[in-house]
Amino acid sequence: MLATLLSSALRGVEAMFVEVEVDVGRGLPQLQIVGLPEAAVRESRERVRSAIRNSGYAFPAERITINLAPADLKKAGAAYDLPIALGLLAASGTLPRERLAGQVILGELSLDGRVKPVRGALPIADAAATRGVRRLLLPATNAREAAIVDGVEVYGVRSLGEAVDFLLGRARLAACRPQPLLPPTDGGFAPDLAEVHGQQHAKRALEIAAAGGHNLLLIGPPGAGKTMLATRLATILPEPTPAEAIEIAKVRSVVGLLEEVRRAPCRPLRAPHHTLSAAGLAGGGPSLRPGEVTLAHNGVLFLDELPEFSRHVLEVLRQPMEERRVTLTRAAGSVSLPAAFLLIAAMNP
Repeated sequence: MLATLLSSALRGVEAMFVEVEVDVGRGLPQLQIVGLPEAAVRESRERVRSAIRNSGYAFPAERITINLAPADLKKAGAAYDLPIALGLLAASGTLPRERLAGQVILGELSLDGRVKPVRGALPIADAAATRGVRRLLLPATNAREAAIVDGVEVYGVRSLGEAVDFLLGRARLAACRPQPLLPPTDGGFAPDLAEVHGQQHAKRALEIAAAGGHNLLLIGPPGAGKTMLATRLATILPEPTPAEAIEIAKVRSVVGLLEEVRRAPCRPLRAPHHTLSAAGLAGGGPSLRPGEVTLAHNGVLFLDELPEFSRHVLEVLRQPMEERRVTLTRAAGSVSLPAAFLLIAAMNP
């Protein structure tokens, strides 16, 4: 039998739908995953097999083929464990196939069947709402994060058994209530510019930079207070608009900063070390993950000890500062990431 359900993949800070097709047919027992899966996806067969058995269900001893479409898009991460397991149960007759329709499913499975959190729940929920899919089944840890998006019913599950009981109607789960972004209680920062006494010229420069969106270079001897002032710049920036707050939250969701996602009204402050690589600054890797310029989107990027950064790394900043976006092109394809940040740097004379 063939079962089909929807999951999702991340491309930059945006989500794309992935169709998970599970076919259980005659033949020698084996499980094959096709559709450009990376190592973590290929290893899901062992996690899924153990999770199904330890949850009290029979794993089909037949020839199993799993296709992740579109086949030309690389699939990374463990978020396909739950949809693969549910697809196997549906294809083997344990779960009615029609119960899987009309929803996006994602989640990582442990060997005992528990569902672990995944990255990117917020952009996936946003993509589902945009494309008319009204239900999202995902780990309970990610439910409040995904519920920030309006127009999607978000159901969080803690185990494979709970997901099966919910789909069969044997257990009732309440949809997670809409979760507004939390207002900043302390601006998101322990230090505040109001704590600085004196330094009137430097504080005036910070105010002008914050008001006009100008970049700023602080030059002074060690101990003059350059770092102290620079790390307080984000506290005098205006609060993000609702659209900016969602963009900040989506970036944090993609990189797995779950505890910070709902505090998106706090503008980010990123201060990477001078040993940072070009890929760490602009982004990259097999899954084209965001770099520091994207993590500082709608916030502040602080480069302390500017001359210590290599020239090659600093040249990477040219395009993001001009276009407020960074475009990464790799063998896997091209992706454009947001990078609208205010740059502040400090150096000794």
